[in-house]
Amino acid sequence: MKRFLLLALVGPSVAALACDDCKIPKPAAGQRVVEYDLTIAEQTVNPAGKAVRGFTINGGIPGPTLRFREGDFARIRVHNQLKYETTSTHWHGLLLPNEQDGVPHITTPPIQPGTTHTFGFDLRHSGTYWYHSHTHLQEQNGVFGSIVVLPRGGEPVKADREQVLVLSDWTNFNPHEVMRMLMRGSDYFGLMRRNSQSILGAWQRGNLKDYFQREWERMMPMDVSDVGYHAFLVNGQRQTRIEGKPGERLRLRIINASAASYFYLHSSAGPMTIVAADGPAVQPVKLDRFLMAIAETYDVIITIPASGQYELRATSQDGSGHVSVFFGAGSLTPASDPPRPNLYHMNEMLRLALDEQKDDPRASLELPRPGSPYRLLKSTHDTTLPAKLPRRKITLHLTGDMNRYIWGFDGKTIAQEPYVMIKKGEVIELELINDTMMHHPIHLHGHFFRLLMGNGARSPLKHTVDVPPMSKRVVEFEANEAKDWMFHCHILYHMMSGMARVFRYEDEVTPKPQHAAKPEDHSLHHAAGLGEHSHDMAYVWGAASIQSHMSEGLLTWMNSQNDLMLAWEVGWEGVDNPQYEIDALYQRYFNLNFQAFAGYRLTNDPAAKDRGLMGFNYRLPLMVWANVSLDTEGDARLTLAKRFQITPRLGVWGEVFYDTGTEWEWTAGADYTLTRHTSLTLSYHSDFGLGAGVLIRF
Repeated sequence: MKRFLLLALVGPSVAALACDDCKIPKPAAGQRVVEYDLTIAEQTVNPAGKAVRGFTINGGIPGPTLRFREGDFARIRVHNQLKYETTSTHWHGLLLPNEQDGVPHITTPPIQPGTTHTFGFDLRHSGTYWYHSHTHLQEQNGVFGSIVVLPRGGEPVKADREQVLVLSDWTNFNPHEVMRMLMRGSDYFGLMRRNSQSILGAWQRGNLKDYFQREWERMMPMDVSDVGYHAFLVNGQRQTRIEGKPGERLRLRIINASAASYFYLHSSAGPMTIVAADGPAVQPVKLDRFLMAIAETYDVIITIPASGQYELRATSQDGSGHVSVFFGAGSLTPASDPPRPNLYHMNEMLRLALDEQKDDPRASLELPRPGSPYRLLKSTHDTTLPAKLPRRKITLHLTGDMNRYIWGFDGKTIAQEPYVMIKKGEVIELELINDTMMHHPIHLHGHFFRLLMGNGARSPLKHTVDVPPMSKRVVEFEANEAKDWMFHCHILYHMMSGMARVFRYEDEVTPKPQHAAKPEDHSLHHAAGLGEHSHDMAYVWGAASIQSHMSEGLLTWMNSQNDLMLAWEVGWEGVDNPQYEIDALYQRYFNLNFQAFAGYRLTNDPAAKDRGLMGFNYRLPLMVWANVSLDTEGDARLTLAKRFQITPRLGVWGEVFYDTGTEWEWTAGADYTLTRHTSLTLSYHSDFGLGAGVLIRF
């Protein structure tokens, strides 16, 4: 009992103990065994000024750093003390046996509440890595930590000290509520980030023409991130300090463990020297500032100046916040933030992709908002794959629908197309083409791939690659494993909504483990966090106005392509009795601009009666919605509706329809957002007159 407590509280023990579970790989004779106990539990935490529910590992966020030497054998016991939820642990970036990879229902059984799962594997390579839950949204709750594997002969680039820096993002909202807000299309995250698009904002930036050109082309407002966060953290804090003496060289092992945030890194002490990327060493390269994608790791060297205090700053890509790491002593020289993105101008969003194509490999890094340092990264050794192996090219398009919050590959989610089939012994050239206006960090489990960015035989080895908007990346890897391996976008909410696949080896001889997914039971959705025993994520949301003259509202159950809706309009001003129209509808979502529906209408309008109806919605240029319906009484209705976002909080709108039975009706109004759930509203209705009240969103 004392030994267990010691392991849980202070970290590893080194031993050469035989494994007591025959299913766990055993160490070789004489091999050093390093053991850890990780306990996942629910606690009240306060990273962002408010006490909320979070998940901790050994009582903290992030979990402890797991330290090994290359050639060690890891034995890690993961204890699930969550009362009602399964959990999992994926060892991000480590090459290990398939059943140790930690993805529930794909490679490893989920860890049931109140149970322990023991992992065992060799540390086959050195570098900086991390671990995290691959169950639902637990990574956003705090289930992640760092891994350091020292090389056998010591680090090729020497440093006097080292420090692990785990970057993360934190929301006080329940992550499932975050997902619900994204699926329903809430504007509140834009208000949190201070980058919501509006007509006034476009005019102030001189981009009014661009704003209406986008609306004419029926494009959703551009953005660089999805979620508005309450805090950005480094090692679980808003800031931290690195100890060291003037002149000492520090190796900073930086890990981006965020759920949905890229970071720009900048040091006020001068250029940083990258010496490793995603674990493997690279030839040292100096940079002033660069973009770090989610799930990547970089080892950088900085030198503590002779005098003064300096800052390493990680600024969120959307410019909504940063974290600080201080070093040195004396008067502070702060680091700087890059300019905030101009989301009104598409050319600025695409400039990164254009500059990456220039002859100068530093061109995209000299932009005010630079890109990834990929063209400068060179391996310390030849990474060329064997020429004798057969080669095959696979092209995957990264696709998304921000209106519905559907993400996938080639226009399909993992629910629609689970597998990419590969064969052992072949070289896969993987072309990733980003058809969206967002960056995507794409991660492959169980393999390193060569990043082909013009460095030939010295192309670096990585496990995660950033694919910028409207651009492409080409990687290649040797298919030298077996069974099933996850491949997905590491923006947690993109993976959750479908941007994932399983790379499956075509090996009919090797049996799949009993816990692995079967094509017919849709268990793959467990691995992508898509919900227990479900084909798709589904949420309920609604909005209702309570005004002095009327009430309008909509209650919706939705998944990626289907809606069940209850809509109502009740007016009492200017009529003898409250007059209502209630529609109960099923709607099928086809794309951003077209949906079809059918259902039933209840009304006490003297000029109408209850009836069935069917129709469709179609988005016209300038984002004008047209609704056309035909009912069982032979009446047709055409509705046109448009909203103008004047400021980030103030919007005005209008709606007019002609019904062959009840003829003309129109309404216009304005609303002003107060909180996530409430707005003030004012409207005029052609039948019920002028009124004001409150709009409630739930």
